Amino acid sequence: MKGQSYLVTGGGSGIGEATAEQLVALGAQVTICGRRAEKINAVAARLGDRCLAVTADITQAGDRAELLRQALAHGGGLDGLVSNAGNMYRASIAEFDQDRLLDIFNQNVISGMMLSQLATPALTARQGAIIFLGSIHTRRAFPGAAPYAATKAALQTLTQVMAAELGAQKVRVNCVIPGAVMTEINERAGFGSTEDVTIRMTALAPLHALGRIGQPMEVAEAIVFLLQSNWTTGALLDIDGGLGLGLTPL
Repeated sequence: MKGQSYLVTGGGSGIGEATAEQLVALGAQVTICGRRAEKINAVAARLGDRCLAVTADITQAGDRAELLRQALAHGGGLDGLVSNAGNMYRASIAEFDQDRLLDIFNQNVISGMMLSQLATPALTARQGAIIFLGSIHTRRAFPGAAPYAATKAALQTLTQVMAAELGAQKVRVNCVIPGAVMTEINERAGFGSTEDVTIRMTALAPLHALGRIGQPMEVAEAIVFLLQSNWTTGALLDIDGGLGLGLTPL
C-alpha cells in the first residue's frame, strides 16, 4: 500500500487504532482523527511519521473540512475513508430521550455521511473506497440497545445505497459488522467498571461459534481487505466470530 493515503476517524483507540496500525505497516500514509488530542497524538507518535493525528469533532462542519484538508496534504490524495468514529447510547424503549437520540444519530450516522460526501471528489480521483462500521446489534436483538442498533442499521442501508450511487465513479462502499470486540466504547456505554465490562464480555463469549470475544486487530484485517478489494462494493461483511449465527450454549 505504499504511495496510498487513508483517513481513519476515531483513530485513538480500538478498531480505528488497529486499522491505522495495519495501514502504516503496509506502507500507507494515514491520517487519524479524534476529539481527544492526547489519545490520537499518542497513537501517531507510536506509529511514526507516516501517521498524522488531527484533533477534530467530525459532527462539526468546520472540523470535517479542516480534517480533509490536512489528510489530503499529508497523503497527496485519498485512497480510502474508514468511517469508524462513533459512540453508544443505551436506553430501554420506556427511557428514550429525544435529545440523546438526535445526538447519537449525529455522531454515528450524520457525521459519517457528511464526511463521505466531502471526501467523494478526492476518492473519485483515485477510485478509492469508503468503509463504514456496522454492529452485531443489527443481527441479534439485545434489550436496551435500540438507539445504538438503529444508528448501525442506518449505516448498513446507507452503505448499499451509496455503493449503488458511487459505482459509476468507481468508488467502492462497504460495511464491516463486528461481533463483540473488547474496545473502549463498552466502558463508555454505561456498563460500569472495567471489571463489569469484562464480566459481560465473558458471558458473551460462549454465544460466538468460535467461543471467544474478538480483538480490534481482527476487525482491522477485514477493513484493510475491503480497502484493497477492487471488485467488492455494497458488501455487509460479518466479522463476528459466529455471534450472528444465533447459537445458544448447550
